[in-house]
Amino acid sequence: MPLPLRRKGFFVAHAPQENLSAIESGLSSPVVNVAFPSRPNRLPQLLQTASVAWNRRDYSRSIQILEEAARLAPNEPRILFDLGRCHGLCYDYQAAERCFDKAIRIAGWNPEAFMEAGRRCLIFSQNDMARRYFENALKRNQGSVEVLARLTHIHLRHNRLQEATELAERALHLDNTFGPVRLYRATLHRLAGELPAAENLLRAFLSQPHDDLWTQTLAWYELGTVLDSQKRYDDAMAAFLQAKTSIQPLAVRNGAYLEKVCQEWRETARTISAHQLRQWHETGAAFQPRHRFALLCGHPRSGTTLLEQVLDSHPAIVSTEETIIFSDEALIPLADGKPIDSVPLLSLAESASTERLQQSRANYFRTTERFLGQPVGNRLLVDKNPALTPAIPAVLRIFPEARFLVALRDPRDVCISCFVQPLMPSLPTSTVFQSLEATAAEYAAVMGLWQALKPVMPAPVLEVRYEDLVQDVESVARRTLEFLEVEWNDRVLEFQKHTQNKLVRSPTYADVRKPVTKKAVGRWQNYQKYLEPCLPVLEPFAKAFGYE
Repeated sequence: MPLPLRRKGFFVAHAPQENLSAIESGLSSPVVNVAFPSRPNRLPQLLQTASVAWNRRDYSRSIQILEEAARLAPNEPRILFDLGRCHGLCYDYQAAERCFDKAIRIAGWNPEAFMEAGRRCLIFSQNDMARRYFENALKRNQGSVEVLARLTHIHLRHNRLQEATELAERALHLDNTFGPVRLYRATLHRLAGELPAAENLLRAFLSQPHDDLWTQTLAWYELGTVLDSQKRYDDAMAAFLQAKTSIQPLAVRNGAYLEKVCQEWRETARTISAHQLRQWHETGAAFQPRHRFALLCGHPRSGTTLLEQVLDSHPAIVSTEETIIFSDEALIPLADGKPIDSVPLLSLAESASTERLQQSRANYFRTTERFLGQPVGNRLLVDKNPALTPAIPAVLRIFPEARFLVALRDPRDVCISCFVQPLMPSLPTSTVFQSLEATAAEYAAVMGLWQALKPVMPAPVLEVRYEDLVQDVESVARRTLEFLEVEWNDRVLEFQKHTQNKLVRSPTYADVRKPVTKKAVGRWQNYQKYLEPCLPVLEPFAKAFGYE
């Protein structure tokens, strides 16, 4: 997958309307519908300057300018909402909440102001903070279907299924035509094992024309999942293909960019040398302070989420899940202001000065602790991020003390699993996984790079097979903890209790809270005839990783 390199600001003055079904997409939200005084003449210029600073990743300068704009127009809640969002995207959640609370007060406790704050919180994945704002909005407007839909989705993501079901039913009673609520209700039926009810609701929804393209696309994905659960694999594939067709016009724009990225990965695999990596590893030994740090990577859908949840339940380990902190805070500063996409990764890492590398290390850990809301201390930090697999050389350059956990899974299962996952059309990966052929080609580029790196890696490496993990969690957990030099703790075997109290960002958020099963092993065989054209690309990897 392409490395996530851009944190999204999206100031309201320049932003499109948000689609409710894109709750976690990072899209912008509607302007608060309240009256504002006329703006001072300098204000539009300040907002434009703040937007430019944000787009060039000068986040602190952008925030500083917005604070000046807020002082210039103290009764303008929209500026405070933008400022709060920027604080949140920079992981300063307390500052974000202060801005939102002040904006709500200025807006006269308007329910739409509470809604706006909640929408902004979802952009930086603070679901509990968003829930509080939405609940306040609901107190002031009991008939808001959108508020009920937002709360339904939050409870669904946190596995509070009874609460989610009650909210969905309330929303449907108010308006049984509201697409997102019908979609969430179908998902809740599926999670409860009520597959016919889920299918009926989805087919009724899809039989009608809709302006909301993305909700319709999600409904096709959900229908495919329901049909797959009923072992109706041809019908399921037809639904997944219809989902791809729905967003094809939006996804094709990323094709050229993705080809460029894959070509860079192939070039890295061709040119990387043991001498270069060993030199980075040895010269980096002088970096201080030394950190207990591990990267958990591999191709997406290879079992990284399950392994991360097991490890994170250990009291001596703390993990982050699929953040862009390494990209934003450690990697981008090495480019010295140049566009990050224009500099080959190896060249960027090779040319970095010791001073810049030290600064990247400090940036990464400082920002990670802000994101976690707690110090890492003496614990081992595990960064779970499949998107960083192609950036392993850069991780080694910045953190030569790092250990590397690489998740493996049958390549055919990986490709099927990636193909059937819904992805926002604005993401480059929506193009990668638009066809099984493109999915296989991207897998080959990523894991081909790993195959080139593995024999020349000077740092400790452990490959962990998904199939072994679901077969025997304890055995794999013991081996992994031994590799990480962490003592055994029985709490890792109760990781599902741990997941009940945290947000799981992966699309598999519901699965990791269930008892571990082997039902996904060999899933590709259900779709073998569709995968046949891709097998020549995948078979060398299946053989190399022991999946013949």
